[in-house]
Amino acid sequence: MGRRSVMAALDEERRRAGARLAAAGAELDDLRSAGGGADDEHDPEGSTVAFERARVATLVADAQDRLAAVEHALARLEAGTYEQCAACGGPIGEERLAARPTADRCVRCARP
Repeated sequence: MGRRSVMAALDEERRRAGARLAAAGAELDDLRSAGGGADDEHDPEGSTVAFERARVATLVADAQDRLAAVEHALARLEAGTYEQCAACGGPIGEERLAARPTADRCVRCARP
């Protein structure tokens, strides 16, 4: 896998995660400003504001984790260890990195 294609894949991952973070952050801001002190615990029409806040906060955290994974992959690329498994030291494999550019473990070590 060439350095340019790796950089392009990681840049795309960064762009997607950034867009998800921005959208989730805006939704969380909307919920915070609209939710106020309203008591929605007994609303039969849908989920509670608290539930929605928790759901969107999870989306924000997931996007932040994704961005951190991209930064970690870029650091590994700079260090020359991008294609090396963090657990066993063996090769991660081109197919795995093509499918998951931020993977830091080979398929064998990534299994639970």
